[in-house]
Amino acid sequence: MPGHERELSEAQREHWQRTYDEHPGMYGEEPSEAAVHAAAVFRTTGAREVLELGAGHGRDALFFAREGFSVLATDFSPAGLGQLRRAAHAQDVSGRITTAWHDAREPLPLADASKDAVFAHMLLCMALSTREIRALVAEVRRVLRPGGVFVYTVRHTGDAHYGDGIGHGDDIWEHGGFAVHFFPRELVDDLADGWDLREVHAWEEGGLPRRLWRVTQTVPEPGRVT
Repeated sequence: MPGHERELSEAQREHWQRTYDEHPGMYGEEPSEAAVHAAAVFRTTGAREVLELGAGHGRDALFFAREGFSVLATDFSPAGLGQLRRAAHAQDVSGRITTAWHDAREPLPLADASKDAVFAHMLLCMALSTREIRALVAEVRRVLRPGGVFVYTVRHTGDAHYGDGIGHGDDIWEHGGFAVHFFPRELVDDLADGWDLREVHAWEEGGLPRRLWRVTQTVPEPGRVT
């Protein structure tokens, strides 16, 4: 990892840890719109085991568990994962949720073709370089079974914060202490190479509003014509 990427990564790790410590449950208890959509997609594919990347304090992981999925929730914030585990116990879904600390820049500690579905709400547009994003999506592809589905959301270059704040290069801009990698559409298409790209849905979230894409893509099944 180049020096600037490493410095930005460490600064963001510390910032998120402080944020979760100072604002427990900062995103509330209701699931994101993206998670509600993903759960419906996962059910249509017969998924049972879901990996959530960047689960934070767990509002979406808890929702998946309440919907009956077995969930592995990962994040690089111990504070966020601690809040998730306490909430899982309170909601009596601890038996369906496992948590694991994980840095998205590192390989996933999972066997090949071991998961039915992967969900990542806003993780890929964290302070990750394009190289790191490609490597992460390759890891997602590796751990998904044939026919497995990947639903992710990212802020895109049409967002009001794109080009605003501190520029770190590679379409990464820092605003209010949070660094975001804004996606051009070309990057979405590039990341879908070798997948079946099912949907790229433009939508808005929050008060700014943040402008995002919700992407659904699947691992091709051998011999299946798409």
